[in-house]
Amino acid sequence: MIELALHILDIAENSSRADATLIEITLVEDMVNDILSLEIKDNGKGMDEDTIEKAMDPFYTTKKVRRVGLGLPMLKQAAITAGGRFSIESHVGKGTRVFAQFQHSHIDRQPIGDIPGCLVALIIGNPDIDILYTHTKNDRAYTLDTSEIRSALDGVPLNHREVLNVIKDNIIEGIAELNA
Repeated sequence: MIELALHILDIAENSSRADATLIEITLVEDMVNDILSLEIKDNGKGMDEDTIEKAMDPFYTTKKVRRVGLGLPMLKQAAITAGGRFSIESHVGKGTRVFAQFQHSHIDRQPIGDIPGCLVALIIGNPDIDILYTHTKNDRAYTLDTSEIRSALDGVPLNHREVLNVIKDNIIEGIAELNA
């Protein structure tokens, strides 16, 4: 994967397959301390210690289509290559937390990528899962909470084309304000 948004999409899709009803994605750009951190938490099935260890093996997967599971090992390698660190915590029946930290200015740090496209793709494929996305850059923050949007829609599905267009525009504007 060549950008962090693709890692987010891959891991969040794992969360949906683990029957999560809530996926929390937190991206923090701390320019003062030169740190970029990414955290993805879910309330899915979780994994035991043996499964966590297997999940870090690129030749292990629970997917039926693809016979390799490169997502977590590739994110770990991306973090370490960019002067950072990686961790995964999971508890059966409670969910999973994936954390990656990068040196923000590191020449080998992958770009953040297409966050609006990533989040819209998650919503299209998982309209019944609540997604809480928080992106912080220094003293500014942007939050997308699909549970709030869903309650305001009064029965209109999140993956309706017009709703998705509004959501995507909102994400683009919110991220642009972080960089202003």
